Amino acid sequence: MTAASASAALVEKTVEYQQDGVTLEGFHVFDDAVTGKRPSVLVIHQWTGLTDYEKERSRQLAQLGYNVFAADIYGKGVRPVPPAAGQEAGKYKGNRELYRARLKAGLDELKKDEHTDTTKIAAIGYCFGGTGVLELARAGADIAGVVSFHGGLDAADGMAATKGNVTAKILVCHGAVDPNVPTEQVLAFGKEMTEAGADWQFVAYGGAVHAFTQKMAGNDPSKGVAYNEKADKRSWEAMKAFFAEIFGK
Repeated sequence: MTAASASAALVEKTVEYQQDGVTLEGFHVFDDAVTGKRPSVLVIHQWTGLTDYEKERSRQLAQLGYNVFAADIYGKGVRPVPPAAGQEAGKYKGNRELYRARLKAGLDELKKDEHTDTTKIAAIGYCFGGTGVLELARAGADIAGVVSFHGGLDAADGMAATKGNVTAKILVCHGAVDPNVPTEQVLAFGKEMTEAGADWQFVAYGGAVHAFTQKMAGNDPSKGVAYNEKADKRSWEAMKAFFAEIFGK
């Protein structure tokens, strides 16, 4: 761990770790005013990689008392911008085994941290990362729950959730008019999770399109991606209520 810094009671660290010989660079933050082990959250980035956006969300979670690790799926120094970001994300959406391996590497990094209560771990993700946390759930990851914010819901061929395998509770926060996630995908996801016997919730926010939690998405919904303040705030509150349920108040 390098680049340690403190802001108020928050301690931040850049963390280098490995997956199959590839160097990854994550971001760890916690409140040093909280003592002992605590509930912990894994954060999975959107399609441009681990950026200031995920770091700020991680700080917000740390301020709530969680131990937080923002994982790096792409690799150290790989922070693409569109259209290259779509190509990079596609490598993992097209190879869910690799995606799951990178997700697990991030989860393992969080689990081994001294501040982590390993019985109380959740994962959240945005867009590409929302797809990722659902992959963790499908893979049967031993965590309490996952929250997908405007993530893709599709399962890869042969890798859908199976009966009894999904032990993490699931919350999906979805833009009701997200053109990137068509109605057929929403219905297929509901069918998949129901048949798997998963404990899942799905909240759709009226008027919200893709990337509704991200101010950098702009404010023009006609483009299919746009920030929506109401949906952003409501989904964050939904996440906090979900955490209170799975972790205990």
